[in-house]
Amino acid sequence: MFDGLPVLRSPVLVAAFTGWNDAADSASHVIAHLSEQWQATHVATIDPDPYYDFQMARPTVKVTAEGVQRVDWPFSGFSVASPADADRDVVLLTGSEPSMHWRGFCEEIAEICHSLEIEQVILLGALMADVGYAKPLPVSGTSNDPALARRLKMDPVDYEGPGGIIALLHATFQHIEIPVTSCWVHVPHYAATAPCPKATLGLLHRLEELLDLPVPAGALVEKTAQWENEVTQLVESDTDIAEYINSLDDAGEGDAEPSGDDIARDFERYLRRRGPQGDGDTGRD
Repeated sequence: MFDGLPVLRSPVLVAAFTGWNDAADSASHVIAHLSEQWQATHVATIDPDPYYDFQMARPTVKVTAEGVQRVDWPFSGFSVASPADADRDVVLLTGSEPSMHWRGFCEEIAEICHSLEIEQVILLGALMADVGYAKPLPVSGTSNDPALARRLKMDPVDYEGPGGIIALLHATFQHIEIPVTSCWVHVPHYAATAPCPKATLGLLHRLEELLDLPVPAGALVEKTAQWENEVTQLVESDTDIAEYINSLDDAGEGDAEPSGDDIARDFERYLRRRGPQGDGDTGRD
């Protein structure tokens, strides 16, 4: 699969998937941003046929007067980047959350990571939450590396309920004893229409801490300022929304990071907002 690919330097995998795990497409936009900034090279695509229900995740087509010119299938693909002045390579994985056969999907990804000699895995997700928009958006996380969890001040999470592909991949890498960290940005539910550049930027900053290397923000800073201005206009036009957001700001005053209980409550609310489409039965084999 990787014929001609040079030996990677202490590679780390960074992954995100569109769909259930990705409020406002915030996490998948991180991968797209990194791919562009680091000029990543595509190296492999996972065959979509075993993992996607194409009636639910339909391919997109381009049709002209001459007929169908292109068919784009849902897929998950790997690319490799070599950031400037870094002593390690970064493998990027992105795609649509699969519809079925999740165990096989996770096993295939684990096998690919084994062949690439991946030393660390970082999984990115986004959930809708009751948070203000003006301050930096909270980013929660969990890791099987206790030293890393302490360094990043990750509060233990106590959650039981439906899970997405991020949780299943985390469990897979944890089982095979590869250091794995999952990070979730909390996106304001009242402004969760994609894209949300502020949420993407928040994940990007956390990723910098995890990778211990600078990540160019590019146009995200300007887009974040524009997004904040648009939300401010929305808030100023509705007194009920303004009062609600003020209550969120008051409740979160002094809290730099969400507690484990806060994270669990936000995730449970996120599931209720998603409704039955987030049913974990889609992940059965």
